[in-house]
Amino acid sequence: MPLVRFDILEGRSEAQIATLLDAAHRAVVEAFDVPERDRYQVVTEHKSGRFIALDTGLNIARSHNVTLISVVSRPRAGQAKQRFYQALCRELRQACGIEPNDIIVSVTINSDADWSFGHGRAQFLSGEL
Repeated sequence: MPLVRFDILEGRSEAQIATLLDAAHRAVVEAFDVPERDRYQVVTEHKSGRFIALDTGLNIARSHNVTLISVVSRPRAGQAKQRFYQALCRELRQACGIEPNDIIVSVTINSDADWSFGHGRAQFLSGEL
């Protein structure tokens, strides 16, 4: 936890996707101070006509590398989110060649009761985590 979802355009190799996931996880660990094995990631690939990511009037150019990252997490401080955005852009640029203008992030917050990691229990509430 957090759960990180990636929406990307089709065309990246398995190796490129693995590198993307590894780089993003480094940013999560760094910014949110989560354990290394606290890793939940999902990638969805889209045909170009089924993924539209404009710039909200900010004059941000997008390329075929546009990457929409949706994060579901327990509450995080604003500073931690800012660290995450910066670390994510740095890691994805260095490891994947994805420019910061192609990275869009949305964070959705939920509570401890909203997570079950298996066995029908809410481990944050039961004290297991």
